[in-house]
Amino acid sequence: MSTATHDIVAKLWNLCNVLKDGGISFHQYMIELTYLLFLKMAKETGAENQIPVGYRWDDLKSRSESEQLEFYKQLLNHLGEEGSVIVKAIFADAKSSINKRNTLSALVSGIDKLDWYNARQESMGDVYEGLLEKNVNESKAGAGQYFTPRPLIDSMIHVMRPTLEDIIQDPAAGTGGFLIAADRYIRGHNNLDSWTKKQRDKYRSNTFYGMEHVPDTQRLALMNLMLHNIDFDPRGAGIRYGDTLSPDGQALPPATLILTNPPFGSKKGGGLPDRKDFEFPTSNKQLCFLQHIYLGLKPGGRAAAVFPDNVLFESNVGRLIRTDLMDKCNLHTILRLPSGIFYAQGVKTNVLFFTRGKKDKGNTKEVWVYDLRSNKPQFGKRTSLMREHFKDEFEVAFGDDPFGGAASLAKRIDTGEEGRFRRFSRDWIAERGDNLDISWLKDESEQENGELPEPAILAQEAIGELEAAIAELQGILQELGEDISL
Repeated sequence: MSTATHDIVAKLWNLCNVLKDGGISFHQYMIELTYLLFLKMAKETGAENQIPVGYRWDDLKSRSESEQLEFYKQLLNHLGEEGSVIVKAIFADAKSSINKRNTLSALVSGIDKLDWYNARQESMGDVYEGLLEKNVNESKAGAGQYFTPRPLIDSMIHVMRPTLEDIIQDPAAGTGGFLIAADRYIRGHNNLDSWTKKQRDKYRSNTFYGMEHVPDTQRLALMNLMLHNIDFDPRGAGIRYGDTLSPDGQALPPATLILTNPPFGSKKGGGLPDRKDFEFPTSNKQLCFLQHIYLGLKPGGRAAAVFPDNVLFESNVGRLIRTDLMDKCNLHTILRLPSGIFYAQGVKTNVLFFTRGKKDKGNTKEVWVYDLRSNKPQFGKRTSLMREHFKDEFEVAFGDDPFGGAASLAKRIDTGEEGRFRRFSRDWIAERGDNLDISWLKDESEQENGELPEPAILAQEAIGELEAAIAELQGILQELGEDISL
């Protein structure tokens, strides 16, 4: 984020104090800010033709303080029914949490006074993305809705190498970070001026698909994609509102590339997913999403997805799903991520990289595991996660083949199984009950910190999962409009 963008983000976030005094939570503030920023940014970018005449930024700003709040609430209702498709999608069922006239007046005035010339020069999308990241850092909005760090997203995108021909899906889209990064990569590696009309039409209507289960989060995602100049029709491509673990998810078109970070935890009430195509129903969301991903890939399609450690070792249905994954796909790489990346600090995570086979049996011959966790710092406020933490080691070792095929395999064998990257045969994995929680490096940091043996480690992981469950409950309460700290 540039200095100018950082300055604009800081000033916009400082306006949150106006709303806090009015009893508005961080989450509600971000939604409220989205409504107002859409109006202001449409004016600044010359896109006001999408908004009905009489319901634009200047119409709101020109109202006196005594009239402004009532007009604002009328405006929200009107834009949910009139205007372009994207306008109606962003303002669908929009409700304001502002009840004080002076609160709205101060917010409108503060937004209007910002240096929008610099914002246009930098990128409206970067400004909004910075606000989303700020929202997560400040509000801890719940493990199920967290903001995947951009260095991790960019690293996953780099090794997966999305192309113009891909149909890209994120079944747990959140605010759209993976799809935006994929678009950025494709545009950066292509000459857009050379694209044919057919290619342009395909890119708009049949490239980016996502699904988000929380209405307000989907609203943020649509705004984020629009500000990053991703042109789409939310009735088809784009980020749909729906539950991926229901028939909604089955309606997503088969993908050639899936990039995602599914939510942690269990389905509400411990219920099972309403998916007839899931051979192994379970209340564990991560295991359900894993099934959706490998079933949602076209033959030859590839995926990179973030999952907690329990997906690698959970017994019973967990083992059956891992076996099915390794049958249907070539699970060629597992990246053991450093700790402290996500809000629920005790939850350890990994990225699984796999390619759907042409047949449904015997696709995984061996799994390469890259340990970027042992003897690495715990990331957080003191130690920031940077792209270099992936680029200088893991990305070089991964190789140049996004499918994990012969090219990457040859390079990995030539490099040798030393240090952090090792391969394990399918037979060896089967002998340990298809448990993929594989580590071999002695973690010196644990020894130095005097960490206790296995039972205590397991207890710590259980505490981490409890933290994740509490964080997810906070997210659910926020969905219901409750502002509560646990």
